[in-house]
Amino acid sequence: MKHVLDRPVWSALATRHQALAQGGALARRYSPSFAHFAGTAAHDAASLQALGELVGPGESIIMAQADTIVLPAGLSAISQAAAVQMVADAPLPMVSDDRVQRLTQDDVAEMVALASLTKPGPFTSGALSLGDFWGVKAGGRLVAMAGERMKQPGYSELSGVCSHPDVRGSGLGRLLSVFVANQIFARGEVPYLHAYATNAGAIRLYESIGFRLRCAINVAVVQRPG
Repeated sequence: MKHVLDRPVWSALATRHQALAQGGALARRYSPSFAHFAGTAAHDAASLQALGELVGPGESIIMAQADTIVLPAGLSAISQAAAVQMVADAPLPMVSDDRVQRLTQDDVAEMVALASLTKPGPFTSGALSLGDFWGVKAGGRLVAMAGERMKQPGYSELSGVCSHPDVRGSGLGRLLSVFVANQIFARGEVPYLHAYATNAGAIRLYESIGFRLRCAINVAVVQRPG
């Protein structure tokens, strides 16, 4: 039996993030202002055709799933990568730090700038529409953040974890990861995350704070020629 997180993009867009979706019963994508992910419930011909119809000339989408990725006709993969999906089974040791603050629309420009500098993964100015974000500021500027991205029944994804190079190694990524994970647990949900399989340092960090490997995830950036 398939797990709801095996096709996390589809599961989110068909349930808790349905209001942010474009598409229908066979294929859906996030509106581009929110995220670039897209997916199908299956890889039968009709679903793949429906997904392809959601991608215009010159547009690209990101597919992420445990199954082997099958591309719709007319689309090609411009990059592919192996990733891992990790979940935390129990609340993490509590942390309390007065520096942690909820980020708002007033912080979006700094959030985008920090993500552009550190490249934690796909990130857009619409990130706050997907879930809550929390950050730490120093000297009046945002230096670290973490938040939530995809949401399925009973689950929320920890995402966007990054720290400015000036403060890297100070433990802010760990602090914010634990803080956000416990915010998710407090709502009665399970936190999960994705990391590239080659990012051994990140995987060790997440394992050390209580996440475990659940499954391998295939990731592809897919484009229709312009």
